[in-house]
Amino acid sequence: MTEVARKYVFDFDSTLTRVEALDVLAEMTLEGKSNKDEVVNEIQRITNLGIDGDISFTESLERRIKLLKAHKSDLEGLVSELRQKISKSIESNKEFFEKYSDDIYVISCGFKEFIDPIVEEYNIPSERVYANTFEFDEEGNIIGFDEDNPLASHNGKIECLKALDLEGEVQVIGDGYSDYVMREAGIADKFFAYTENVHREKAASNADHVAPSLDEFLFVNDLPRSISYPKNRIKILLLENVHPAAFDNLSEDGFSVELVKHSLSEEELIEKVRGVHVLGIRSKTQVTKKVLDAANKLLVIGAFCIGTTQIDLEYCKKKGVVVFNAPYSNTRSVVELAIGEIIMLMRSVFPRSTEIHNGQWNKTAIGSREVRGKNLGIVGYGNIGKQLSVLAESVGMMVYYYDVNDKLALGNATKCNTLEELLKVSDVVTLHIDDNKANKNFIGEREINLMKEGALLVNLSRGFVVDIDALAEALKTGKLAGAAVDVYPEEPMANGEFHTRLQGLTNVILTPHIGGSTEEAQRNIADFVPNKIMGYINSGDTVDAVNFPNIRLPKQSNAHRFLHIHDNVPGVMAKINEVLAKYEMNITGQYLSTDSEVGYVISDMDKEYNKEVVKALKKIEHTIKFRVLY
Repeated sequence: MTEVARKYVFDFDSTLTRVEALDVLAEMTLEGKSNKDEVVNEIQRITNLGIDGDISFTESLERRIKLLKAHKSDLEGLVSELRQKISKSIESNKEFFEKYSDDIYVISCGFKEFIDPIVEEYNIPSERVYANTFEFDEEGNIIGFDEDNPLASHNGKIECLKALDLEGEVQVIGDGYSDYVMREAGIADKFFAYTENVHREKAASNADHVAPSLDEFLFVNDLPRSISYPKNRIKILLLENVHPAAFDNLSEDGFSVELVKHSLSEEELIEKVRGVHVLGIRSKTQVTKKVLDAANKLLVIGAFCIGTTQIDLEYCKKKGVVVFNAPYSNTRSVVELAIGEIIMLMRSVFPRSTEIHNGQWNKTAIGSREVRGKNLGIVGYGNIGKQLSVLAESVGMMVYYYDVNDKLALGNATKCNTLEELLKVSDVVTLHIDDNKANKNFIGEREINLMKEGALLVNLSRGFVVDIDALAEALKTGKLAGAAVDVYPEEPMANGEFHTRLQGLTNVILTPHIGGSTEEAQRNIADFVPNKIMGYINSGDTVDAVNFPNIRLPKQSNAHRFLHIHDNVPGVMAKINEVLAKYEMNITGQYLSTDSEVGYVISDMDKEYNKEVVKALKKIEHTIKFRVLY
């Protein structure tokens, strides 16, 4: 079958560049003027009126140039500025412009004086650039434009394209309605509304295809591109009201992101997750086998929290779904709350506060103690436990710690060899253990009975690690003088009513799972987790994945990257290389990491590949997932 000959007609402003050039020129020439903002805003308003066809383009040009007060010497600076403002996906796809140079035209209502130097770097010669030209007075001031040029008049692009009489299928790529009119007039076969820099509804609603990036345009036309699959086609679903910065980070990288403010039930999630490539959750959403079976395109899950028990990690691995969490981002927030609660409990602040709220003045030192010199027992000496150890010591506490793994002490902390040893010596016991199901009722009646009379207990870890009934009894009998609890064996899916046996007990601080819920922590998580997601989607990195072999990959350019996830059985690697050799693929780099169940191999190639090689790699026995990255 003969390939259809195509010609590609590009707009310049807000398409090849991220900006409108005359707006940038206005910013430069009006710098330091008191009315700068007012004039720039007016120029932008006139620009948009012309682009949307609400005023004639001649009028738009006349009005803007009159306001500009620019000089010929300003154009060099403008070109320099525009070079820094090439559209992101245009810049990353130079190969297309180089390879198809003979078929690419620029038709713009901008000016050749600044367009030619920019597009020349993309292998588009001046003779294929159709644009306006400035008129200058004897002193070099810009006083107007060539009014005989058809592009200076309303719908001039139609006349310009008609005069070119291009052969083959003509495709127009631009951001404005003034680009669409070439399609409307019947002299262009397709119009792509380019929305990477600005979304103009009038253009988008009339387009044959909306292209959020050049990658999308190249994908639709099966043309050479820097990435194999446009990011705008990768769907990301963020649940549970994650910080808006996460939405911004992922959207700005080009992905299609949907934000839902609450968690979803299993049934709702099964419906919602179909076609989703990335799922972002917090602690309430349960990602079960049924959900994962319904997630036909899922590549990665981002847990915007520390815990991952809400996710079936093993089944994710079997499905080739990589899981990331945020093990460090809220550490400081949890530690500060722990320190604050220890001081509040020691001083009996909450009983005194309740009394005075009820109109009772009870000034007393009974049950009010300093933390200095007291023994703090930290159960779980991980990221949070260690930082708490340092802060507690700085306020004068004697720190003891216990961890199932051998951990080196920080500062003057003393390691306990058993939990029992720690419980017996501590004035305050604070829990910072993980969400392993074996930790259920880790602190129960036996453990509480081993604690000092009048000791305090703080739980900012997991709700199921403390036997709530045993804790309630110990508080009622006075065995424990107080407790602070942030997590519970069962927590509601959304804000509303909540009941626990600990309610109403004096010197008990109850909080609704907010240990890591600070603005700073949520912002840190909103940066950390999306970066991990983007690292995996964009380059294949699995560093810090909780369920997958970890690989840190170098960035590649001018190469193709194949990602192959498979069952860890003998011979798969050999079969992969056998297929690559059969199709004469030249491997420039290959990376493999395995655990007991899966293998993850990345192969970088330095040449165009036969599409059949992809089919062959997918058919290798024990393949779980295969993806061409770029």
